[in-house]
Order: sequence, then structure tokens, then C-alpha cells
Amino acid sequence: MSLLTVQDLSVDFTTADGPVKAVTGINFDIQPGECLGIVGESGSGKSQTFMAAMGLLPANGRASGSVRLNGSEILNLATPELNKIRGSDVGMIFQDPLTALTPHLRIGEQMREVLQVHKGVVGRQARRLCLDWLDRVQMPVAARRLEQFPHELSGGMRQRVMIAMSMLCNPRLLIADEPTTALDVTVQAEILDLMAELQKEQGTAIALITHDMGVVARMCDRIQVMRQGGFVENGTATEIFHSPKHAYTQALLKAMPRIDAADAPQLFETQARPILRVDDVKVHFQMKMSGGLFGHWVPLKAVDGVSFEVRQGETLGVVGESGCGKSTLARAVLQLIEPTGGGVSWLGQPIVGLKRAELNKYRKDLQIVFQDPLASLDPRMTISASIAEPLLTYRPDLTRRERKMTVADMMERVGLDRTLFNRYPHELSGGQNQRVGIARAMINRPKLIICDEAVSALDVSIQAQIIGLLRQLQAEFGLALIFISHDLSVVRAISNRIMVLYLGRVVELADGETICAHPQHPYTQSLISAVPVPDPDIERSRCRIKLPGELASPLDPRAALRFLPSRLAAGETNYLPKLIQFAPDHYVAEHDPLELILEG
Repeated sequence: MSLLTVQDLSVDFTTADGPVKAVTGINFDIQPGECLGIVGESGSGKSQTFMAAMGLLPANGRASGSVRLNGSEILNLATPELNKIRGSDVGMIFQDPLTALTPHLRIGEQMREVLQVHKGVVGRQARRLCLDWLDRVQMPVAARRLEQFPHELSGGMRQRVMIAMSMLCNPRLLIADEPTTALDVTVQAEILDLMAELQKEQGTAIALITHDMGVVARMCDRIQVMRQGGFVENGTATEIFHSPKHAYTQALLKAMPRIDAADAPQLFETQARPILRVDDVKVHFQMKMSGGLFGHWVPLKAVDGVSFEVRQGETLGVVGESGCGKSTLARAVLQLIEPTGGGVSWLGQPIVGLKRAELNKYRKDLQIVFQDPLASLDPRMTISASIAEPLLTYRPDLTRRERKMTVADMMERVGLDRTLFNRYPHELSGGQNQRVGIARAMINRPKLIICDEAVSALDVSIQAQIIGLLRQLQAEFGLALIFISHDLSVVRAISNRIMVLYLGRVVELADGETICAHPQHPYTQSLISAVPVPDPDIERSRCRIKLPGELASPLDPRAALRFLPSRLAAGETNYLPKLIQFAPDHYVAEHDPLELILEG
């Protein structure tokens, strides 16, 4: 018998603009111990399907049809009855654990509450069970985490807490709603391995809701493809990936960037002149630590001696896990924060230490596109006004009519319809707002644009469109790009060269083909091995390199020697690994053999 059976489920919302149909009469089931993938883009109805099943729709939502758990109807069940099911028979992992966890309660209190409500377990027994599950999800220093608040944990740790909480009562069904979207690839791989292990050990069924086809290839037995509130295709993982029937499924798979792609950009011509030089840039912050009578200050080395150059028309990808200094480096290059040391030269002219008025003449050629366009656009300005704003500063000679025509032309170039001219940011989709950010950055035809996680939050099809757009504009205007992301598949798709950062230092720099196919540094090898490939046969046969322990803290002076444990053992705690030329245009930081590092 099916564990969960959904028949003719529809979800409608009452809005000021009239009724909205989010889900339209879908049918599916989940078998015990099975992992079912529900895939589709934002707005397709994936999350609302399971929110309706669990009685978590907002007040303006209405669900009809049938949802049976172990043969018992649960759709539109009274809240007291649903509360007996939620957390016990069914666990849920939400996309953002920081908003799903109660901010003013310690982790231990929240976990013990689940046990008390559903199992009647309290006191030492509850604490022992909580510690046991935190250990199962490989939470470091689990006893300490019980006394911490959610904001004191990293994203990966909070996701582990959510999984542990959802599994406390050994549920028969685990609903995972985009559980790894915001995580680094290494943390994502650990979370997926953990879910697969729990599925195998506990016999738990998993409903995996995602738009990441690589994650689906790694985890799912069967797949349901969802679009505009309905299913357009279903089948086994092998059938969907190797013989997709529906055009939408084919488009999703085609749009998914691959780390093993054969058509990525090649190494850029070395004859092209460097337009940006970064020499030994450092950005250090002083952090106050508790301890002693007054506490003490320690340096946080966000960027600790980074050097590189960018050539005209080239794309340099910058990758690394959260906290490695990618965004801080970008802001230091643009002089949005002043470096602690080192130099930045633009077209041969040093720009570090220049006053704001002197810097302004360079701003026209140095632009940035941020990760969250909605947060970087003024909500009170129309998108055309936002795009036109740089023209007011650098092209004051333009008449109002000329400015309007220039904005309309740029909107057309980035794929924004002219009918959106007077719309506000909140009236546009995420992909449209990202295009506004790109149009604003491009309006004065700069020579360099830094894209800081500019496509991380977008659906794969929109992501592919934005990458294609950037490559097209680059070819048209000859501009250089610094493309920052934690997603190596995306970086691979657009970059000529890739620079890998680890705790503020470069550990490897080479062309994209070399970095992705023949990485030399253990950290790079670990990152590459963790990137999911959207092919179940390849993905499930890959061997992942798991580095021992958590990502080291930049506050730890010994962290720089994580990949030189021999130096650490010899007591050389202040030694900094040097970047050595391994081959032409390929640089690798000093490191010990991988076997020695894995022993640590």
C-alpha cells in the first residue's frame, strides 16, 4: 500500500486581482522507503502541493481533493489532529532553516519540545535523544549546539538541526523543500548523503522538492515534473534523464549547467592587455572576542594576500565556500571597502586610497551586479528610472528624450519588454529584476563588471538565459567579467579562467577546463567532487572526496595550514602556503599529499 496518496488535489488562492490557481488536479503517490522528486521552476506549485497536504496554507488558500496518509484522509483535517501527524508521522525540512527555527529559543529547547509533544519524552532522556540525533547528522560539538541559538550556527549546521528535528520521532515520510539551495556544494553533498543514509537506515520515504536536476539525479528513484500547477511528465530517474518526452523536461535538462561540460569557454588569449591588476590585497577586520576581564581583539583575515589580473574581454571565475572572502575581495577591488594592504591598479593607474571624488571618474568603467537585485534596487523608483540613474551622473549632456531612448534600447538588449518601462521592482519576477540590475550596470558600457552571486537564486532556465545574455553582451562590448559564485557548474559555463579561494587566499588558478577536469589542490578536488552532475548513472558512480572536519574559521591562525598538516605538526603555525606555478597559466598553493590530509 502507498504511504502517501494524492488524488485530484487543487490549491486556489483568493487575491485582490482575483483567484489564482496554484495547483490544478494532480495525482501521485509515494511508496514506503522511496525517494520521489518533485521538480519544476519557481511558481510551478511544488511547495504549495505539500503545504496544502500538511495544512500549512495561508488564510487565503483553499485545497480540495484527497490526500491520504497510510489510507487515512488528512487533507483539511482539523489543526489539533494535524498536529499529531506533523513532526511524528511526517517531518518537514524547509528551504530556509533560519526562518523555520524559532529565533529566541535555544536549539535544545526546540528539539526537546518535539519529543515532549509527540512522544511524551522529557528530561535527561529527551536530551540524550537530541544529542544522539545531532551526532547522527554529524553535528560537531553537539552538546554545545544544544545551548546555542539558531543565529549562532552556520547555514549547514542549521540545516543539520532541521534534519535532526524532523527525524526525532522516526517519521515515515520526510518532506524536503529545497533543502540545499542556499548551501555550499560540499555542505550540500553532506546533507544529501545524510538524507540518503537516514532513508536507508530508517526506511523513511522522502519527497524531495527542488529545481536542481543534479540533486535529483543523486537522490531520486522516481520523478514528477511540474509546470504551472500540473504534472507534465513522470517516470523513473533513468527514464526522465535519458529519455525525456515533454519539451519542458527537455528544456530543464538542457538549461542545467554541468561541471563536466565540453563546450565551456577556453583560456583567453594571453596577448590581450590586462585592464585590472590586484597585488597582494589584504582585508583584515578586528573582532572582539569574549574572555578575560575586558575580552580581547583578534584579526579576521577575510582576504589575506590575493593577487591576480583580468584581461580585456576575459571572464575570471572566483569560487569557494561561504566565508572564503569572495564578496569582500570584490568590494575591495571596487574600493567599496578600503583594503588593509596591497594594491589595485586600473589601466595602470593605482586606485587604492583615492578620495571619493577621484574614484568617481573610474566608477563609469567599474560596475557590479549583486546577488539580490530586489534589495539593490530602490523600491520607490520605476525600473526605467533605476536604469537611467547612472546616465544622469556620467552622461549629463543627454536630453530627457535621448536618455529615455537609451534606456529603452538597453532594456531590449537584456530581454526586458518595453511595456515594463514604468513598472516597479516588486511587480517583476526575480529573473526580470536581475536583468534590470544587468541593464543598470551596462548602461554606460563599462569595461569591467563584477557579478557577485548574480544568478544563484534563479531557476535553471532563467540562470541559463542570464549567462547567455552576459556572454552575448561581453562579445558585443568587449567587457571583462569577474564572476563570483559558489556554484562551480555555473562558473564553468561562463569563465575562461577560474580562481579558487580558501579562507581569503588563492589555492588554485587555471583555465576552466584544467580546474574542472584536472584539479591539483585537495580543496579544489573536494569542491569538484561535490558538484552534482545531472545524470543518475554518472552521479551515483562518482567518488566524493570528503575533507575531515568542518570548514575552518578565518579567526583561527592555524586554518591556513589545513592542507599542510606536516608544517602544522612541526610547529610552524605562522607559515603561509605559497602559490607555485605548476604548469603554464596554472598556479597551485603548496599542500601535502591528499592521503596525509584525509588522515587528519
